[in-house]
Amino acid sequence: MKVFFLADCARHENKVITSSFVVVSKQVKPKKTGEPYLALTLGDRTGQLEAKMWDNVEDALDAFEQDDFIKIKGLLNKYKNRFQITIHKLRRLGDSEVDFADYLPKTTKDIGELWQTLAGFVATFQDPRLKALVEAFMSDPDIAEAYRTAPAAKTLHHAYIGGLLDHVVSLFRSCDLMCRNYPQINRDLLLTGAFLHDIGKIHELAYNRSFSYTTRGQLLGHMVIELEMVHAKIAQIPNFPSELKTLVEHLIISHHGQYEFGSPKLPMFPEALVLHYLDDLDSKMESMRAHFEREVCSEGVWTGYNPSLARPLLNTTKFLEKKPPAAAEGVSVEASETQAAATMPEPESSEPAPSADSMAATAGPEKI
Repeated sequence: MKVFFLADCARHENKVITSSFVVVSKQVKPKKTGEPYLALTLGDRTGQLEAKMWDNVEDALDAFEQDDFIKIKGLLNKYKNRFQITIHKLRRLGDSEVDFADYLPKTTKDIGELWQTLAGFVATFQDPRLKALVEAFMSDPDIAEAYRTAPAAKTLHHAYIGGLLDHVVSLFRSCDLMCRNYPQINRDLLLTGAFLHDIGKIHELAYNRSFSYTTRGQLLGHMVIELEMVHAKIAQIPNFPSELKTLVEHLIISHHGQYEFGSPKLPMFPEALVLHYLDDLDSKMESMRAHFEREVCSEGVWTGYNPSLARPLLNTTKFLEKKPPAAAEGVSVEASETQAAATMPEPESSEPAPSADSMAATAGPEKI
């Protein structure tokens, strides 16, 4: 049973830990001497962590691959206010040794309550055709189960089990508020777009071992998959207007908002424009929330560089609670980005990373 999770890092700083993780990414890189070392991103349900293996690398190179589960023994410490692990030993785990629930992050919200919230919104629809369309998806047991389970993205936002449903419920609430401010908006059409805009993610993403793309998802993308799904359900609804079908299709293919973000068309009517901006806002707010949560143990008011937002973030709560030192106030954003982009240092060949035997403290009785 897994007893150490990445959320526990602060309690085990500068200790040798033994635990199991899923391999989120695996890279083989050269040292200054030309010898290889392993650069890994390890994950469990509470987060992700960078790890390096400097010694005895040849024996480990072919022992595992990305998305495998491994058990490692290594030193947990901080570098530039970021936790890291220097791996001393590792081995690949078989599926029989793994409880998959330990490795995939999951929403802390009640899935049943989120689903009921969604159904409550749909029950208020005034347009019987759009109501029938959304209910056709919600009453399909396979689609409903996947919709309640799927992440909303691989990494950028709501990247956890239940993330798609969590995202759409949040989006429904924002859409509902926006319709009160702009009464000219067709509420049923906007909410239908919100329900369908990412439904193709249930087929685009795989989320059994880690979050990745299916072959179909990689080749087609979720928007093409969504059009196929919508066409199949509309074919089951008698006399569904072709004009309404076209509007629903445009909501799907324009919700990314810009060509460079993979949108085949720009939003061309009010509901499509609102859907794009609210979807973008909800995604970015979740990306910020998750980034602050990952760096909860960091002492600084600035986070590391956020790749999806292309910037470091200021934790306003920490900033207002404690005035930063005068020297820190003059640090530029460029300096913050440079610091955040830095990776763990390569130890000199004459001074190898600390071995497990050199550390007296350990985190738990687990053996590698």
